[in-house]
Amino acid sequence: MDTRTLGRTGRTVSVIGLGTWQLGADWGDVTEADATAVLAASVDAGVTFFDTADVYGDGRSEQIIGHFLEHGAPGVDITVATKMGRRVDQLPENYVLDNFRAWTERSRRNLGTETLDLVQLHCPPSAVIDSGEVYDALDTLVDDGVIANYGVSVETCEQALTAIARPGIATVQIILNAFRLKPLDEVVPAARAAGVGIIARVPLASGLLTGKYTRETVFAENDHRNFNRDGSAFDVGETFSGVDYETGLTAANEFSALVPEGLTPAQAALAWVAQIDGVSSVIPGARSVKQAQGNASAGAVPALPIEFMEGVQSIYDRLLRESIHDRW
Repeated sequence: MDTRTLGRTGRTVSVIGLGTWQLGADWGDVTEADATAVLAASVDAGVTFFDTADVYGDGRSEQIIGHFLEHGAPGVDITVATKMGRRVDQLPENYVLDNFRAWTERSRRNLGTETLDLVQLHCPPSAVIDSGEVYDALDTLVDDGVIANYGVSVETCEQALTAIARPGIATVQIILNAFRLKPLDEVVPAARAAGVGIIARVPLASGLLTGKYTRETVFAENDHRNFNRDGSAFDVGETFSGVDYETGLTAANEFSALVPEGLTPAQAALAWVAQIDGVSSVIPGARSVKQAQGNASAGAVPALPIEFMEGVQSIYDRLLRESIHDRW
């Protein structure tokens, strides 16, 4: 497993991390035993970075991670990033120090730690990312020893660039995958120049890039891929990376045909993101031990051939660029 420095945190983390939204049971039911097995398999495969949030399963994801670190992997050097801000209405006036204190206190209890490694604002409104008072409040939490570092999870490249310009920002989390290339234009270079880490989320486009989905695929009733295809429940850019599902299936078939021999489409998709200069860690989710092991193996894939890289760009230019632009 390759490792990288996680931006301004200075921490060394695995280039393939683990996103744990699914451990909160927001991608269909996941038992606590299965969730714990996924965490253990990931660590055994070299993963040293977990990403969670206080709203994943209303804290269930954080709690499972906290219990695992205490009882299943004591002494293992795992960096845990959580997120806050989605437990209230998305109004700038809710992003204040008193709420930050309450939210981080809850996450500290859930994770069983005195100091949170990294806290990210969870896709807040642009006005929050623009606010100097917000960063002053976050600096206060650092000074108090409640959090060690802070970052922002964003929806747009413009938000990312605003956050990167802030001196206290350690990381920016953004959607980045073979179907979403826009961050490569400005965001990744700006972050690299500033020493800010890029955490790449939705690296498999909610599973499209695994090549396993068809028009007949049925998702569980409580799986966001079932109820949020059009962005009606939350941001339109999150589920399937903002790509129209039918268009995404066509692109996924072309992507699978590009994959070098010896790799699965999922491994190739993850390796593609992980090999971008400036990306600190890629955070695919996993609902099974097999998925966790397969994802982690992408962190040791040799440099992908130029033909594959050119093919990814071609798919994006021909099939996706206009589709994503229209939806956004």
